[in-house]
Amino acid sequence: MDGQAGRRMTITITKQDFKRVGRGVKPDTRRRVVLPSSLVREDITYHMYANSDGQIVLNPQVTIPASELWLFENKDILAMVDKGMAEEEVIDLGSFAEYVEDAP
Repeated sequence: MDGQAGRRMTITITKQDFKRVGRGVKPDTRRRVVLPSSLVREDITYHMYANSDGQIVLNPQVTIPASELWLFENKDILAMVDKGMAEEEVIDLGSFAEYVEDAP
């Protein structure tokens, strides 16, 4: 459980709209379970959680570059970015093609 055996964790289930995505799925001889390609993206990793009933939850994760970590550590700036993203105001500045130089 997140690297510490036996440690109880509370996870947040963000949506309760679970649907069956497989039936009669069994692990192979190496104890692997294949996930449907519609659920998996190449750039996603998963934290895996299990409860005492044997139910398993995969929680998708993404990594960010260390150089961008400061944004997520600064709640005030992150709130400003979130607010700006929510405003969805787009200003068309036209083409910048005239500033592009052809590479040799």
